[in-house]
Amino acid sequence: MAILVRPRLLAALAPTFLGCIFSQVTVTAGTPQKAFNLTWKSTNFKTILEWKPIPTDYVYIVEISYGSRDWKSKCFLTADTECDLTDEIVQDVHQTYHARVLSVPQNNTYSKEPPLTNAPEFLPYRDTKLGQPVIQNFKQVGTKLNVTVEDTPTLVRRNGTFLTLRDVFGKDLSYVIFYRREESTGKKPAFTHTNDFFIDVDQGGSYCFSVQAQIQSRKDNKKSPESITVCTDQWRSIMGETLIIVGAVLFVVIVFVTLLSIYLCKRRKGSAGPIRKNSPLRMA
Repeated sequence: MAILVRPRLLAALAPTFLGCIFSQVTVTAGTPQKAFNLTWKSTNFKTILEWKPIPTDYVYIVEISYGSRDWKSKCFLTADTECDLTDEIVQDVHQTYHARVLSVPQNNTYSKEPPLTNAPEFLPYRDTKLGQPVIQNFKQVGTKLNVTVEDTPTLVRRNGTFLTLRDVFGKDLSYVIFYRREESTGKKPAFTHTNDFFIDVDQGGSYCFSVQAQIQSRKDNKKSPESITVCTDQWRSIMGETLIIVGAVLFVVIVFVTLLSIYLCKRRKGSAGPIRKNSPLRMA
């Protein structure tokens, strides 16, 4: 059986119905949503907490704590979805840190407890990833290849001094070098608990190599990416080209100075004019 609704009744109900819909949309749009996918991004102790979603009509507050300490607010009322917590975690890299993200209205007024999400525990000494190492210098002399890895600086401090990776990890940090003859594809590894390698190679051969950092005590995040591969012949070529460029520059400078000296000497003689003989004195 069909139900007939009078037009006047529809006109009366329409504003109420639409107002209800719009109010629901407004509440939904302005209601803080709980953050999710909280992830620590940390390399050589540079540490950032990331999360989702991008906020709409609300903002975030990030809080961090360790041990029995109170929560400390960071990135207060931010619309970003990341927060740099490096300056907190480098104070003690052996502590386990806790962090959480609170979702609050833009005016920071909320009638109840704001939605919050806890991040996974973070222990910097165990969890920070190792960055790509850098080969500082190398030299092949006869049958010896000497390679030095740069001691990477960090933002960790001790007594006001910034520490390097070696300072922080000590003997727990080791390096492996993968080397091969330039025309070969098979790599050989060699290990060191310092930042220096001394490798026996064939005299006169050209070698290519890369290095990788390792933390032996770890189960996860144990290895760094490999460094850029370099070759001894490549270095000789660069040095040769550099010497040629330096020699050419020196030659140009010497020629310029010589020509300038000749020009200045001739100009000085020309400005002096011809030498006149003394004329005899006339008697009055």
